[in-house]
Amino acid sequence: TTKIAGYLVDLSNGHTLAAKGVMNPQISYGEDIVSRISHVIDSPAGGTRMRKLAVGAIDKLATELCNTVDAKLEEIVELVIVGNTAMHHLLLGLPVDQLAYSPFVPAVSEALDIKARDIGLHIAPGAYVHLLPNIAGFVGADHVAMLLATEVGQADGLSLALDIGTNTEVCLASDGKMTSVSCASGPAFEGGHIKDGMRAAKGAIEHFRIENGEVQFQTVDGAPPVGICGSGIFDILAQLYLSGVLDEKGRMRNNHSRVRTCKGQREFVIVNEEERDGRPAITITQQDVRELQLAKAAIQTGIQVLLEAENRSEEDIKQVIIAGAFGTYIDVSSAVAVGMLPSLSLNRFRQVGNAAGMGAKLALLSCSKRVEAQAIARQVGYIELATAPRFMQTFVEATYIRSHTNKGG
Repeated sequence: TTKIAGYLVDLSNGHTLAAKGVMNPQISYGEDIVSRISHVIDSPAGGTRMRKLAVGAIDKLATELCNTVDAKLEEIVELVIVGNTAMHHLLLGLPVDQLAYSPFVPAVSEALDIKARDIGLHIAPGAYVHLLPNIAGFVGADHVAMLLATEVGQADGLSLALDIGTNTEVCLASDGKMTSVSCASGPAFEGGHIKDGMRAAKGAIEHFRIENGEVQFQTVDGAPPVGICGSGIFDILAQLYLSGVLDEKGRMRNNHSRVRTCKGQREFVIVNEEERDGRPAITITQQDVRELQLAKAAIQTGIQVLLEAENRSEEDIKQVIIAGAFGTYIDVSSAVAVGMLPSLSLNRFRQVGNAAGMGAKLALLSCSKRVEAQAIARQVGYIELATAPRFMQTFVEATYIRSHTNKGG
């Protein structure tokens, strides 16, 4: 939804020759899936525009990957693409109207093999594009790829797998049985809708601590701070709560020397104007906190709904697999402290990076893995989050900032 990651692979030996990520240009029509679907529904030409943007971005990404290893686009003979259901449909020009309304049925669920030229991609003549199957609703081929790569369905005991992003997929697996939900976590984890939020680029604050009342932070590449990326934003939320600046409802107290009021709302100053040689301060505002509460509540609710559906508790979970770009860099202890992730010992958590990308590479290299992906898609049960019993009550409770071992108040 937000970023497109690409890998150039040597089919003769399976080696990854180059990897690169770019922003999804569809973001100009909305940072979230629903905004883009609404644009297509409202504008007759909207679907064509979205498709051309996606195809153009993949072509550009393929060109840049080839340039890094002095290869030609025409040498790419096979392509595997995974994405959530909406991204899949927009790329192929499939109808998306039905994805705007419950029960959110995909136009196509099964795996597809399509000539690259029929999509508009400029790789080898006769090359095919393989698209992994979708499951249901917004749980798409990227989730199938993540499950394929992590082998969570084959794990012993109860496992939880999350692919965290603008759209977060969560799977609860137990001895071969898998059930998944999709959570609209929004762009906050990517720095979106946050006053000083940004992508994880040079100068982004990526880790943050408050020690004896003093702030400490680390930036990407050790550069002077210019903003805050997702992992830093989440650290700040946790640290402000643990230090008492935020209460459980997310209200910012005026009890720290770095809390001030600006334009009618409180904010916590991470780097002040003096420290930035007169440039505007980098802060977290009360509104930023509210955005983060909604984002973390969406994921927390998804986990809770899955556990309740299986009549299981957090303590039953043997391992938590965290995938996705944000999931790679997040401090798990921060996510546990604010209640987004279950309150388990840290050795039960495993951060695996871009597992959807790893699954796509497996499907690129192996026909048997493609068959396995289709079996996974058929096997996974799906719960539509908004129709789950007690959904709204669970979501409201999940907006509170507190670890699951501290649910008082």
